[in-house]
Amino acid sequence: MPKGTIQAEPYDFRFDLDSTALVMIDMQRDFVEPGGFGEMLGNDVSLLRSSIEPCRKVLEAARMVGLFIIHTREGHRPDLADLQPAKKQRGHLKTGIGDVGPMGRILVRGEVGHDIIPELYPKPGEPIVDKPGKGAFYETDLLGILRNRNIASLIICGVTTEVCVQTTSREANDRGFNVIIPADATASYFPEYKRVTLNMIKAQGGIVGWVSDSGKVIKGLEEVARGI
Repeated sequence: MPKGTIQAEPYDFRFDLDSTALVMIDMQRDFVEPGGFGEMLGNDVSLLRSSIEPCRKVLEAARMVGLFIIHTREGHRPDLADLQPAKKQRGHLKTGIGDVGPMGRILVRGEVGHDIIPELYPKPGEPIVDKPGKGAFYETDLLGILRNRNIASLIICGVTTEVCVQTTSREANDRGFNVIIPADATASYFPEYKRVTLNMIKAQGGIVGWVSDSGKVIKGLEEVARGI
């Protein structure tokens, strides 16, 4: 296997190209585009949109070197049979999951707002994992997909840092995967939450995983692909 290194904290991340996957978390229109669910909740979506270009560059590099790529979307069946009452009720929202928003029914599969933004849209052969919860391993076939490809390491990008990215990273860590997060390729509506989350990920010698940035991740991928 081609072996590579990515400069990261708390120390360099070593990986095999053939057993590494890129997981792009929830870069959905409802979360990152003006007029979507995130903005309806009073959030500044420009904070999330700052991660789009770094995500795009990592995605482009991953495609160029032949990395296995997976995209996730948070959302529910049109009949909402998989929507837990506690999740539906939380927040006491006037317009919440399943209700009609500017981009269709909020977080419902098949609606415009549920889909991935055009800038990062999956290509044929890149699986999309639809998840009903925050973590990408909960009630999905993600683990089976990764095991079938003999994946050992995950590059995780996407939004939001402290919710779906962190939850998925911790789930992955508990299942034996090595995780690295490019800091600029993830974002939060609350910058302080992002900072603290990434500090927790890399704390105590990488208790959950590694933290780097998009440029270093791309450099590591390109170098191993060239055999450096």
